[in-house]
Amino acid sequence: MRLPRALCTKRGVHSLRAKLTLANVALLALGIVATTAISLMGMRYYLIGQIDGGLTKMRDSLAGSQLTIRQIDSLGALTFVHDRLVPDSTDKERSTPDSIYTAVDGKGAAVGILGVKPTEAQTGLARAVDDARALARDTDPHEVKVHGNTYRVTAVRLSDGTYVLMAASTEALHRGMAKALRLDFAVGGLLLALLACLTLFSVRRRMLPLEDMVETSTAIAEGDLTRRVPSSHHPTQEVEQLRLALNSMLHQVESAYRTREDSAAQLRRFVADASHELRTPLSAIRGYLQLYDKGMLTDPEERRRSWERVLAETDRMGRLVDELLTLARLDQQPELRFRNVDVSRLVRDAAEDLRVQQPERPIKVAADGSVLVHADESGLRQVLGNLVGNVRTHTPADVAVRLGVEREDGVVRLCVADEGPGLCEEDAARVFDRFFRTGGGAGSGLGLAIVQGVVQAHGGEVAVCTSPGEGLAVTVTLPSRTAVRP
Repeated sequence: MRLPRALCTKRGVHSLRAKLTLANVALLALGIVATTAISLMGMRYYLIGQIDGGLTKMRDSLAGSQLTIRQIDSLGALTFVHDRLVPDSTDKERSTPDSIYTAVDGKGAAVGILGVKPTEAQTGLARAVDDARALARDTDPHEVKVHGNTYRVTAVRLSDGTYVLMAASTEALHRGMAKALRLDFAVGGLLLALLACLTLFSVRRRMLPLEDMVETSTAIAEGDLTRRVPSSHHPTQEVEQLRLALNSMLHQVESAYRTREDSAAQLRRFVADASHELRTPLSAIRGYLQLYDKGMLTDPEERRRSWERVLAETDRMGRLVDELLTLARLDQQPELRFRNVDVSRLVRDAAEDLRVQQPERPIKVAADGSVLVHADESGLRQVLGNLVGNVRTHTPADVAVRLGVEREDGVVRLCVADEGPGLCEEDAARVFDRFFRTGGGAGSGLGLAIVQGVVQAHGGEVAVCTSPGEGLAVTVTLPSRTAVRP
């Protein structure tokens, strides 16, 4: 039973479709994570640089003013008491302001300005900074924690030796980065889902030719050797190459299977025909021997005639066995002994043999001069002998026959033609089949099959031209690659 398309490919995470989808989604996820990380790191670096730049500029300005803490206290130049002077500020805002400014004594403790005590934020900043002197000597601000919040802090030494700490909060930066991270992940998740859907659709579309290949292979496994993989509407180069290669392989498999079936059928017919042909002379020989054994051949003339019949059937069986052996050797592609052979001489010898056997038959020979080919002489003699013997057996003794050989366009053509009854189209198509005899005539039916085998062993061709009442012409063509000019 043929599998449906839905079952032709394995579903689940182990299928090629799922693996391609997961691979694309994983690659995009890695790309989104890497891009988000790089962008957030770059943004943080830029914003931290802005905060550090503001703190550094303020520190340099304060250091260049040459003010003392008393001058600052008297002038009220600093805004240390900003949080105290703003009545609307909540406790949480006063404990975590965006900017903190405080002066510290030699022990690192926060000191008041304008008679106002340090706030919790100022005190926390003074505690977070371990060494104000080292911080003032460092050109870059440091990061500290004040009541759980992150600040960038720097220090400056006044002219009277007092240190002023200046800090700017980075909480707004971190909140902005967290929002950007959530937005990137939300957009990235949407893109991943969209990519997964598009990949599933695209892979399914691209894998339709592979599913067709599975269906075709299943159909062929069930016995339909004529099935081929159809072409898709929008094939990719690799899939199209695979389809063409698979169709070519299927064509070769079908041809090999058909050839094997034809060879097996031909072998069965050959064995059956050979058994039938050998059974006839064996039956005749057995019959005469039984008559002789039972003493039924009392007359000397009858014994002589019986003995002649036994010898004739024995000769017939011997010729049949020889022809079968010749065909078997031709099927095994034996090594031929090639040498320069004068085909004209072979044609003249065959004509002379036919004149001796049938003196009353008109014979015309067109084999003047010398026509050399590189071939096996015994094989060509057998070809001519079988062609002439075919004429002698199947045509009346007074029918004219013509034997000729010529060289044309680098090939040698050997022709044996008679003016006998000829053959119909159906018989002409089977004339080279083994054991084929028209109308159950004489002969073994192997002569022309041997001719074809010998000629093909030489790399040549055999053709017949015939029609009812117009005789039969057999033409043997040896290709130019086997011909040698005299």
